[in-house]
Amino acid sequence: MTEPIRVAMWSGPRNISTAMMYSFDNRTDCHATDEPLYASYLLRSGTPHPGAEEVLREYDTDFSSVTSMLNGPVPGEKGIWYQKHMCHHVPGDSDLSWIDGFSNCFLIRDPREVLSSLSKITSAIDLWSIGLPQQYRIVEHVIETKGRIPPVIDSKDVLINPEGVLSSLCRELGIQFSEEMTSWDPGPRDCDGNWAEYWYQSVWESSGFSPYSTKELDLPSSLESVVEDAQEIYQSLWDLRLVD
Repeated sequence: MTEPIRVAMWSGPRNISTAMMYSFDNRTDCHATDEPLYASYLLRSGTPHPGAEEVLREYDTDFSSVTSMLNGPVPGEKGIWYQKHMCHHVPGDSDLSWIDGFSNCFLIRDPREVLSSLSKITSAIDLWSIGLPQQYRIVEHVIETKGRIPPVIDSKDVLINPEGVLSSLCRELGIQFSEEMTSWDPGPRDCDGNWAEYWYQSVWESSGFSPYSTKELDLPSSLESVVEDAQEIYQSLWDLRLVD
């Protein structure tokens, strides 16, 4: 029997990570899991996210238990297990060897766009809250252990040319691209975490990747220092990105 492919997509907040999960979940050969380390992060950080109490009640909060599960049997015996991860859900000083059997991929977005979007939701923002230092650490680990650069995709590239970028990503992963990945039915999906009602409304209204559009970025001056630090890390990752 062919060994299943465990795709771990590492992203920061306010990206197209849920749309990417829907893209893979729409494949008949794929099982998708939504932010499996979220409950562990909420318990550890005490971050007051909407619906946090329900998340903590319903999901496993033990980091080691969850990472063991992610390396265990693939649900539904599917050939692909897509795991949507937030980089800041992983403790900054934790051992990363549990990801070594995965096909690790990275989703990035211009930090100015991320910070502009995030600042409309919360004022508790710093470099770590957008996950870029953690993302860079995971990329470095993968390069060191695998001896090659993992797939890095930019959300803007995906929105401009979904089929081209997804085809390149699938080629890197050693799987066949499917047209099913470019569109899906609007509304909630079975793969959604129970926090979806608070965060996924715009994706529920979609039936595919929305075309990229340039936005007026309303960024508080207090975040300029964060942008400066974030931009340096983002540029390092952007230089590694896949192009179709």
